Amino acid sequence: MPPTSDEPVRGGVASPAPGSSPTGIAPSAPRSRTARSRRRRGGGWAPYGFLLPGFVVYAVFLLYPLGRAVQISLYDWDGLSLATFVGLANYADVVTDPALRDAFAHALVLIFFFSVLPLGIGLVLAALLTRARVRGMAFFRTVVFLPQVIAMVVVAVAWRQIYAPDGQLNTALRAVGLDALTRTWLGDYTLTLPAVGFIGTWVSTGLVTVLLMAGMARIPGELYEAATLDGAGPVRTFLSITVPSVRAEVVVALTLTIIAALKTFDLIYVTTSGGPGTSTTVPSYEVYRRAFELGEVGSAAAVAVVLTALIFLINVGVNRIGERER
Repeated sequence: MPPTSDEPVRGGVASPAPGSSPTGIAPSAPRSRTARSRRRRGGGWAPYGFLLPGFVVYAVFLLYPLGRAVQISLYDWDGLSLATFVGLANYADVVTDPALRDAFAHALVLIFFFSVLPLGIGLVLAALLTRARVRGMAFFRTVVFLPQVIAMVVVAVAWRQIYAPDGQLNTALRAVGLDALTRTWLGDYTLTLPAVGFIGTWVSTGLVTVLLMAGMARIPGELYEAATLDGAGPVRTFLSITVPSVRAEVVVALTLTIIAALKTFDLIYVTTSGGPGTSTTVPSYEVYRRAFELGEVGSAAAVAVVLTALIFLINVGVNRIGERER
């Protein structure tokens, strides 16, 4: 009778277990698997090799100049003579100098005109242009986006003429009998900053609208049909379906427009040059004025570094809030 699998064979030698080596030594891993693991370990650096050229360009044209700006901000230097190390004194001036504090406050006010107001207008315009079934929508989309393709210097020159004492705005007010509202719009200490900010609203609204329209075009029509069947009106549909569906586009729009508001220079330089007085000065204009007019290169570099940090922190906060709500 042949032995069973549990019985030893004759001679006292046990039969080898299934899958084991006849010699009793565990078989080695297949050579192909070992080769694949080696290739996997060696190929871990390949993605970094593809990223290296882009990182080199990024470091040369952005990180190095930023590092040099930080270095210059630690010195009292007029750009020509020998520099004197002053440590963090230039940064202390950013906090203690009333003119610089006002400049940063003006930049924060411009965020409302460049970002918040265009976002509200853009949401309504994008919803109308996306949902409306009217002929000529392509023309209206083009008109809305048109300010984005015009150079800011050209925009500033055109609006300076509109705001002039004998410009189109005052002429229109006189034509409808509102002579009491006419004024020197770019010479009024109270209204000059809102007047300049309104130009930013006019420019940014087109960009925000196009971004939001791209997001709204991806919303399934079945959602609107279901909301209509449930008795939801246009306002409820807009707030419950449209706005939540374009949160990602809202974050992108806020990021771009906040950056534009905080770093605006050409608009201020052409329209008001920071005036009247210092009522429209902004940090980017202060960087130019201190570096090229006052010869305070170190102070200008400190303002630029603080402005860069402020832009970074605000946009990080906006993106964090957007990710949390999603």
